[in-house]
Amino acid sequence: MTPQSDEDEVWRQIVASFNETAEPTSADQPWPDRENVPAEEPPQPVKAEAAVQTPAETREEEPPAAPEEDEGDHYVPPPPPPLPKMDAGTKIAWVALFGGPAYLLLAALLAWPMDGWIVFAAIAAFIGGFVALIVRMGDGPPPDSGWDDGAII
Repeated sequence: MTPQSDEDEVWRQIVASFNETAEPTSADQPWPDRENVPAEEPPQPVKAEAAVQTPAETREEEPPAAPEEDEGDHYVPPPPPPLPKMDAGTKIAWVALFGGPAYLLLAALLAWPMDGWIVFAAIAAFIGGFVALIVRMGDGPPPDSGWDDGAII
């Protein structure tokens, strides 16, 4: 027989047994015996007179011991590099981007009087900070990347 004919025979058996019911013994126990867990005994009820203990009879249980830490070989990452320094223009743009809406939210929560020019200034600061950050992003390579763009011929 060829491997193809064996496979065809297996498929015929699967199709023929499709509508048959399962064996009654397999419905009683859907897993192997080795996976059975022994049933635990139910806790015994405590009698009222046994529940009263004197201080000499009390027993302090020790807390479970902490697992020992494995001092084997494990990866310790190097410390991260320092954050890049921002120039004053970028710092001002970030403060304006978050400061304008933060002021409006704080003023609304604390019921501060908001004149028209204050609301205009807060919204203008938000928009100005956003635009400044977008303009300063730049879409070219960093200036210190050198003449080689990494292409290999």
